[in-house]
Amino acid sequence: MLESFIKPLLETPPYIVSYAQIYQFLTAKKSLFLGKQVHAKMILRGVLPNAFLAAKMIAMYGSYGEVSYVAKLFDRITQPSVFLYNSVVRAFTNSGCCGKTLEVYYRMHFLGFHADHFTLPFVLKSCAELFRVGLGECVHGISLRSGLELDVYVGSSLINMYVKCGKVREGRKVFDGMSMRDYPAWNALIAGYAKAGLFDFAEDLFWRMPNRNIVSWTAMISGYSQNGLADEALRLFDEMTDECSGVKPNWVTIVSVLPACAHSAALERGRKIHSYASAIGLDSNLNVQSALIAMYAKCGSLTDAEYYFARIRPSEKHLDAWNTMITAYASHGKGIEAVSLFEDMIRAGVQPDAITFTGLLSGCSHSGLVDVGLEYFHRMSSVYFVEPCLEHFACVVDILGRAGRLVEAYNLISDMPMQAGGSIWGALLAASRKHRNLEFAEISAKKLFVLEPNNTGNYVLLSNMYAQAGMWDEVNNIRTQLKFHGMKKTPGYSWIENNGKAHFFLGGDKSHVSAKEIYTLLEELPEKIKAAGYIPDTSFALHDISEEEKEDNLLAHSEKLAVAYGLISTSPGTILRVTKNLRICGDCHTAIKYISKIYGREIIVRDVNRFHNFRDGSCSCGDYW
Repeated sequence: MLESFIKPLLETPPYIVSYAQIYQFLTAKKSLFLGKQVHAKMILRGVLPNAFLAAKMIAMYGSYGEVSYVAKLFDRITQPSVFLYNSVVRAFTNSGCCGKTLEVYYRMHFLGFHADHFTLPFVLKSCAELFRVGLGECVHGISLRSGLELDVYVGSSLINMYVKCGKVREGRKVFDGMSMRDYPAWNALIAGYAKAGLFDFAEDLFWRMPNRNIVSWTAMISGYSQNGLADEALRLFDEMTDECSGVKPNWVTIVSVLPACAHSAALERGRKIHSYASAIGLDSNLNVQSALIAMYAKCGSLTDAEYYFARIRPSEKHLDAWNTMITAYASHGKGIEAVSLFEDMIRAGVQPDAITFTGLLSGCSHSGLVDVGLEYFHRMSSVYFVEPCLEHFACVVDILGRAGRLVEAYNLISDMPMQAGGSIWGALLAASRKHRNLEFAEISAKKLFVLEPNNTGNYVLLSNMYAQAGMWDEVNNIRTQLKFHGMKKTPGYSWIENNGKAHFFLGGDKSHVSAKEIYTLLEELPEKIKAAGYIPDTSFALHDISEEEKEDNLLAHSEKLAVAYGLISTSPGTILRVTKNLRICGDCHTAIKYISKIYGREIIVRDVNRFHNFRDGSCSCGDYW
């Protein structure tokens, strides 16, 4: 068949229409090499393409992302047409050169060419990608004047542009004005509502949609997952994978639902989704592999994360996979491993980015690799061409602060090239708490009260420090401030998964069905662990009460309740995985070390900052946390 198209090239003189047919054929057949050969033949014969032929050639080059060829061809056409402009706009947009798309659109508009229903969707897509809502609104006005807003593709593109630029209400107005709506129109608005956390509207649209496709289901699952609604994401995934839905997940769906498992530390659920993905052939997708690594690491199974990272072929390990594994090591306190993996990545020729260094510096912080962390921080821009941002400065403040170098940490904040944010002052406050330095704690807390006025954790942390110092008047002052502003302390709670079900515990909670057995074990626990050397740290029971009452309060902390339930509900030798919404209590940290030794259990606790792997009386953090 190819010969029948190539044959006219041998004729003298060759026909322009023949070349156009050939390029159209080669575009469909994905044959760039032959296309370049035909192009070379044209140059040798002195054939100059007109606007029509150039459009066909640009379509072929654009389908391969060969934007340099697109630009050169376009610039050599002296008498362009709307058809040519449309071909160029499509090529640049699909190649991710959205800025170029808008430049071409400006040029087209300036020369008096009228954009049509083919031009505007690509221009609007570029506006959405670049968050150019002002230009998008101008394009909307043009579509109104030309009657193109009623076109289903233009309408869908307008909705997509508005919701991606954060103007969901305007997107809804366009949606309501459409006489005909296609999948993209429904899906764009659903995704917009879901991303904004407006799930009442998203759910209403989703269930009213005449027919839901894979994008519809994935948009909802992703919205739930990104907003921390893990249970809803997993429930909807179950409905979608039911045979009655008529829809099967794709790799985007799997990547969207796995973070829900990670968020709730639902390891067994994550394993089931992994098995499902494998059964339908999606586990070979590189994005799915990175999501699996992250899921296993965040669910406390670093061994699985390492295993599936190692299974990716070296030539296929992209930046996201490296970053995910480096961050996994960091969160598990494996700073040396994070550094080693970073060096492997550099040797593999992969260029690090800002996320890489956030993970790397965090790993150094959690492992006490002070000099190593500072060295990488200083080499970020000069060696690796990554400019430090707030997250990196926060990591370095944490590195210095954990090491007790509070003055250096404070001086770094003072010398920063940008205004310090909550994460930075929060790092200094946490370090001040660790080293019981009230001066820097008060400085940090006052900054945070302004930057994060609704974050009760900062008030509580300073209050706890005052309580440790016996400064009860100051404690009462902070309590008065919280009460005056109508703020309540975020309650600490922990949960543990057993047989695929999460069991939640609040401090002092006696509502669990196994509460009697849990408290029986806990009442016997102090005598056992004290015999092994445990001494209660009553500074973590920060109420002006007797020492005996403080010890009783410590006994009912949520993480101890979760561990106790794990001990009575699982067989000997089973690894216990507990998650806490706040930082693990210092006394609980000490107690769980002894529990792990006495009961011969490996206990993994994920708190808001990191993982603690307790085994045989010690913790992976080396008490450096």
